[in-house]
Amino acid sequence: MVVMGAGVFLLVAGLSLAMAAEGDLSKAIIAKDGMAMVLVPAGEFWMGLPEGVGLDDEQPRHRVYLDAYYIDKYEATTERYAKFLEFAGWQKPLNWDTVKFPDHANRPVVGVTWSDADAYCRINGRRLPTEAEWEKAARGTTERPFPWGTKPPSPTLALFGQMTKFSYDLLKPVGSYPGGEGPYGAFDLAGNVAEWVQDWYDGEYYRESPEKNPQGPRTGQYKMVRGGSWSDMPVYLLSGSRTSKLPPETRNAFIGFRCAQSAK
Repeated sequence: MVVMGAGVFLLVAGLSLAMAAEGDLSKAIIAKDGMAMVLVPAGEFWMGLPEGVGLDDEQPRHRVYLDAYYIDKYEATTERYAKFLEFAGWQKPLNWDTVKFPDHANRPVVGVTWSDADAYCRINGRRLPTEAEWEKAARGTTERPFPWGTKPPSPTLALFGQMTKFSYDLLKPVGSYPGGEGPYGAFDLAGNVAEWVQDWYDGEYYRESPEKNPQGPRTGQYKMVRGGSWSDMPVYLLSGSRTSKLPPETRNAFIGFRCAQSAK
């Protein structure tokens, strides 16, 4: 049932469970907007990069415990975002007039601000992942250098390094790289489009971050972006790379998003 009001909509529907259960949690669910989500189990992982590998704001390498959560298997697509625009009356993204349906329906949406991405997730019963949640989904518990493992990026694993003018024809449909998915089954965590996450940026945050379920700084000037995009060099595809920090009102052709939600 769709409930509209004050320019927003709520899709009121139960979550459909899929695949086998892990304890009392399903390994995958279908969210209110029809997006498949994968489970990231509760537990510790190493966040950040060791000295000599990462930048100063990617250090120190530190242990983080996260409660179980679900993260979207794919980045939000133009097709799903079009439904959001139709019901919510939201401002259109940058480059939206170049989207062609059905050709671009399964391409990740770009040109959205942090607030656009946050609103989409919340209206659909979810939220943006924290920076720690995003990183664990990409690295797992074995500190994978890249979501797929140790192999350096290649055209068979991700879309990156495209030094050309943006076009939705350039982007790949979500899930186009079998073998390039992360340890829990999320696709395109490296390349295609970079992704807004929940956290404000603080270059010293890793030195003072809580050990359990860090939420990022309470305030800030910039929001974090993770994952690297179609135009980035391989170093920005590293799972531990803090790809960029940008004002939350930024709209460009490199950034999209995916949603997350707590498992309980």
